[in-house]
Amino acid sequence: MFKTIISAACAVTLCASATLALAAGEFGTAAEARAMLDKAVSAVKADKAAALAQFAKGEGGFKDRDLYPFCGGPDGNFTAHPSLNGKSMKDLKDKADQPLGSKFYEQAKEGAVSEVAYQWPRPGSTDPVKKVSLVTKVGDQVCAVGYYQ
Repeated sequence: MFKTIISAACAVTLCASATLALAAGEFGTAAEARAMLDKAVSAVKADKAAALAQFAKGEGGFKDRDLYPFCGGPDGNFTAHPSLNGKSMKDLKDKADQPLGSKFYEQAKEGAVSEVAYQWPRPGSTDPVKKVSLVTKVGDQVCAVGYYQ
């Protein structure tokens, strides 16, 4: 009986801990993604080369939990991404094999932010979940920051 009570108490504690971790902001939110995108746009406008280098390295406040900016150039290749630099952004497909990169380029407009939803695994996982990227155009760059739902 005592073991059952202890086991139940442990289960409740684990569940509460997981709930608190989510409530404490284990993952980035839509508002935080938008704030990071706005910051990234300002950085690209101020010094494109330095900004793209910071994005790729996750420096300068451009990496927060699962949030990070990524950009593609006029040739369709990533110019800033933690692991895909130099690869084709336009040919990128989501985990359901749906075109993704081409949607970024279609949706990106200077001075406006669009949403592109797709299936992508969280960092450290292989199971795809819904991700929404906020996409815009800054000069010759298509830039985005995505958050998971």
